[in-house]
Amino acid sequence: MSTETTACCDGELLFPAELISFIDAWKVKPGSLIMILHKTQEIFGYISRSAAEQLSRMTNIPLARIYGVITFYHFFKTTKPGKHRISVCLGTACYLKGGADLIEEARKILNLAPGEVTADGLFSIDEVRCVGCCGLAPVMTVGGDTYGKLTKDQLPEIFAKYN
Repeated sequence: MSTETTACCDGELLFPAELISFIDAWKVKPGSLIMILHKTQEIFGYISRSAAEQLSRMTNIPLARIYGVITFYHFFKTTKPGKHRISVCLGTACYLKGGADLIEEARKILNLAPGEVTADGLFSIDEVRCVGCCGLAPVMTVGGDTYGKLTKDQLPEIFAKYN
C-alpha cells in the first residue's frame, strides 16, 4: 500500500493515492459501491462519516445509499476497530459448540460492550457468521491468527499474546 496521500474533497480526510485511483477506476462501473467500500475499509480499517461523505462526493452516490449498504452488511464497520480485531464465529457449527459463550467470556475478560474498543485501543470483538473452519468449531480469529476447538479458559492466554 502506498503511503503517499492526497487531500480529497475540501481537504478533510486524506485518501491515499491508491484509494483515489481505485475509486476513479470503479466509480464508472455499475454496482461498484461494495467494491469501493471494501477498498476504503481495507485501507482505513473502517468507514468513517468523513470517508463516506467523500465517497459520496467522488462517486455521485447519495450518502443515504452509501449508509444503507454499510449498515446492511455486517462486514462494514463505522467505528474504528481495536488494533487486534477479534472475530468469534457464530455460524451453525460454532454456535452449537459454544461460540456465543466465547463472545460473552471475551467481552467479560476485556470489559467490552458490543461495538466498543478497549480503553487502550488494543481489542475489539466482532460476531461473524462463518470463518470457513467448521471442523474446528468453535473458532475465533485475532487478526490473521485462527484458534479452533476453543474453550473459555483458553481466552486469557490467547489475549495475552497480543498485549
